[in-house]
Amino acid sequence: MIKSIISILQKEILSEFRTRYAISTVALFILTTVVMIVFSTAGEKLNTQILTALLWIIMFFGAMTALAKSFVSEEERGTSLLLQIITNNTSIFFGKLLFNIILSISINFFAFFLMLIFFNDLLIKNYSLFFSVLLLSSIAIASSTTLISALIAKANSKNALFPILSFPILLPIILLGVELTVSSINGIEFKEIYKDINLIISYSGLLILVSYYLFDYVWKD
Repeated sequence: MIKSIISILQKEILSEFRTRYAISTVALFILTTVVMIVFSTAGEKLNTQILTALLWIIMFFGAMTALAKSFVSEEERGTSLLLQIITNNTSIFFGKLLFNIILSISINFFAFFLMLIFFNDLLIKNYSLFFSVLLLSSIAIASSTTLISALIAKANSKNALFPILSFPILLPIILLGVELTVSSINGIEFKEIYKDINLIISYSGLLILVSYYLFDYVWKD
C-alpha cells in the first residue's frame, strides 16, 4: 500500500516537472499579484491586518490556480481509467493528497517570501509560530481541495466550479489562518493560541477522513 502511494506521488511529481503547468502558472500569478500590490500601495504603510489579508488572498487564489489540476489532468489526458486499473483508490487518493500538500506548501512559502522581500512592513515577531501556521494551513488547504478536484474532474466548467465549491469548505481555515498569522506577527506565544492550532489540525484530519470515505463514490462515478 505504501509503495503504491509513493508510486502515485512520484508519478505526480514527474508529470508536474515534465509540463511545469502548476508551478509556472502559480509562480507567475503570485509574482504578478505581489508586484501589482507593491505598485498600488507605493509609499503607503500597511498595517498587520492588511498585510495578512493580502497574503491569504494570494494563498487562496494560488491554491485555486494550482490544486484544481490534480484529477482534472487525468481526465484531460484520458488516463483516469488506466489509473483505476493499475492501482487501488486508496493509493490514488493519498498519493494525490501528498502531492497537493507538497504543492500547497511550496506555493504558500513562495508567496510569503515574496511578500517578505517586497514589503518592509511585514515584521514577524514569532517565526516558529508563523511557519507552523503556514505549514498547517497548507496541509488544510490541500486536504480541503483534493476531493473537490476529483468531484469536478468530469464537469464542463471545471475552472469556475473549483473555487465556488472550495470556498465554503476553506472559509473556517481562512478565518483561523488569518487570526493565527496575525498572532504570530504580533509575537503571541504558542500557549496562548494552542486551542486554535488544535482546531485547524482537527479540521484538517476530519476533512481527510471524510474525503477518504467519499472518494470511492466520487472517483468511480
